[in-house]
Amino acid sequence: MRIALLGAGHIGQTIARLLADTGDYEVTVVDKSATALEHAAGPGIAIRQADTGEAASLLAVLRGQDIVVNALPYHLATLAATQAREAGVHYFDLTEDVAATRAIKQLAEGASTAFMPQCGLAPGFIGIVAHHLAQGFESLQEVKMRVGALPAFPTNALKYNLTWSVDGLINEYCHPCEAIRDGHAIEALPLEGLEHFSLDGTEYEAFNTSGGLGTLCETLAGRVQSLDYKSVRYPGHRNLMKLLLEELQLKHDQETLKDIMRKSIPSTMQDVVLVFVTVSGMKKGSLVQEVFARKIFADRDAPRPLSAIQITTAAGICAAVDLFREGRLPQRGFVRQEQVALPEFLANRFGRAYQQSRQVESIS
Repeated sequence: MRIALLGAGHIGQTIARLLADTGDYEVTVVDKSATALEHAAGPGIAIRQADTGEAASLLAVLRGQDIVVNALPYHLATLAATQAREAGVHYFDLTEDVAATRAIKQLAEGASTAFMPQCGLAPGFIGIVAHHLAQGFESLQEVKMRVGALPAFPTNALKYNLTWSVDGLINEYCHPCEAIRDGHAIEALPLEGLEHFSLDGTEYEAFNTSGGLGTLCETLAGRVQSLDYKSVRYPGHRNLMKLLLEELQLKHDQETLKDIMRKSIPSTMQDVVLVFVTVSGMKKGSLVQEVFARKIFADRDAPRPLSAIQITTAAGICAAVDLFREGRLPQRGFVRQEQVALPEFLANRFGRAYQQSRQVESIS
């Protein structure tokens, strides 16, 4: 199966190697940066330089492919999906952007190919877990979804290091957050809804961020009283981000904030991904709660060391592509993350990255 992979960043490089190493996919990595493409090249991986922000260039590289995997910044998602439809190829991406997902859903209407956005960690795997747990209840009361991509060794005042896209990070801190309260769909403010909890002996905070729910608000509408998604950070992070974004008004000058963060906050490959889902509701006449909690750590011993966010994000989209190739997902139209069966995901050769993580038992 021929795959055009758009974006040769750290995540794109990881996706390319995982897919190419199976021998089941012919992978061509496409990027406008020659330097990035040099890092992406490898056995079974072709490279092609093209302007990924220009419609005609994108269309030219997509023609003749079977699938496009989009690992470009979120603001290019709608453009890439539009050209995928024009080229007649199946489309997968990692976007957390709500507006882009809505646009892609419209593109998928009546299409002869499949469109499956939001295939990463959150949105992505977190929605697969929440939907799987929810299916075991006769009626649902509350679904809480919490995810953190955190430095293993926080040392600065923000208690944060850059582990993924700065563009995506600031985007989810600045846009309204979908949720369900008292059975009704609402939009909550980002950075609000602060809560604290401990997991496996470590203290965390969580607060509203945009995009992590994927399409679950629509899928569970009328079935759940309360549904929300929050990002997990170490205590104190949220207050400092509110200072930057709201009091210093950098949410109105996001490019300056991104530039400051890129220059001042080191990136790290030594990270940990936390996945924490709780679902409560009625089972056989009793109010019951079920929990899914995992920690996924960076792989420092691999020939090419991988961060936890690389592992989890690449595993999510590679598993989606793999399950699609095997005919386990719809072959046309809009495909939601919650249409993936959790047991099939965890049994998949890529999804096993989550299965092999450490399950957390102590929660308070």
